[in-house]
Amino acid sequence: MVTTRPDARHARRIAERVPDPELPMLTLADLGVLRDVEMTEDGTVVASLTPTYSGCPAMAEMRADVAARLREAGYARVEIRTVLSPPWTSDWITESGRRKLAEHGIAPPGAAPRGAVPLVLSPTRRTVPCPRCGATDTEETSRFAATSCKALWRCRVCREPFEYVKEI
Repeated sequence: MVTTRPDARHARRIAERVPDPELPMLTLADLGVLRDVEMTEDGTVVASLTPTYSGCPAMAEMRADVAARLREAGYARVEIRTVLSPPWTSDWITESGRRKLAEHGIAPPGAAPRGAVPLVLSPTRRTVPCPRCGATDTEETSRFAATSCKALWRCRVCREPFEYVKEI
């Protein structure tokens, strides 16, 4: 019996479609967490993931979901690697991912800080546009939301609350 081994591109397409457990409107590829998918000489599919921050509680589920999807697609040997360097940055969220966040009422992050971050002892005023009406007259109501990587904000124009994905 002759069988054909699926290739690494097919495995990547499967892994790219796995949704993020905390932001299910995004895939792990949209979020920039899926770093690489390759196939070893012995046919093992190796998927590399980078957590959004150290201690991210969703990583165990992300690893399990990617492995399960690949096995369901017919890959018998699957290895999931956690890659910590370079660390994830919110700049890795794709344009499609940013659009999907806004479409679901979550303000996407701005550009992540580069280089040395100055120590500022007074509060910084950040402008976060409302993902619903686009107004910039918004205010932070809580530094933390349902997950540590988001904050709660409110629009002073349309009066709607919204979540904001923080820059990292």
